[in-house]
Amino acid sequence: MTTAPASLAPLSPTPRTTVGRGRNRAVDDRADLHRLLEDALVAHLGVAVGDHPLVLPTAFAVDLDGPDAGGSLYVHGSVAAGWVHAAAGATVCVTITELDGLVAGRSAFHHSMNYRSAVVIGEARLVADPTERERALALIVDHMIPGRAATLRPSTRKELAATAVLAVPLHEASMKARAGGPVDEPEDVAAGVWGGHIPLRRVPAAPVPDEDAVVPVPRDVLARAVSRG
Repeated sequence: MTTAPASLAPLSPTPRTTVGRGRNRAVDDRADLHRLLEDALVAHLGVAVGDHPLVLPTAFAVDLDGPDAGGSLYVHGSVAAGWVHAAAGATVCVTITELDGLVAGRSAFHHSMNYRSAVVIGEARLVADPTERERALALIVDHMIPGRAATLRPSTRKELAATAVLAVPLHEASMKARAGGPVDEPEDVAAGVWGGHIPLRRVPAAPVPDEDAVVPVPRDVLARAVSRG
């Protein structure tokens, strides 16, 4: 009997990642989660810091072949940041959301948004291995601009010493999605009020060279600028 890789296991594998309300919008295919993680650029990490919760937006990257269960989601921060120390070894929650549209219902109650969102819960691991840490940082850069990391000088010891990397396992995750128009009451449709949705997407603009840039815009940056974003 062949066992599927952990990175392909079904979503919502635990009670705390099992979708309750809105189960019809739950996504079960882990490949859909991987596509969302590829499209999204910002994650929000929630962690308890002292006597209060803290949720921070952060750049991120994913290595589906990483050493954590289901693959590794990487974020980085300053080694001096309090949230990094609070998160290391603690259970954290990472959320990722892509807004795909605004839904105009025929009543206020049925206005909504089209979206893809994921929740990842797991114990954050402070990445100590230098090779994994450098790879994770390169993946974060390449997630923003594919191919960029290979064009840059190596990070200095001082830069690496000042940067902490956290890894969160992708195993314990859930995802929900909505698409299409409003779900209106028949009498509201019959009343003749307009209903529909407004698709949204990120559109990158042309690169703006720094004032002291002396070389043409490189291919990796140009390729990112003409992509959907």
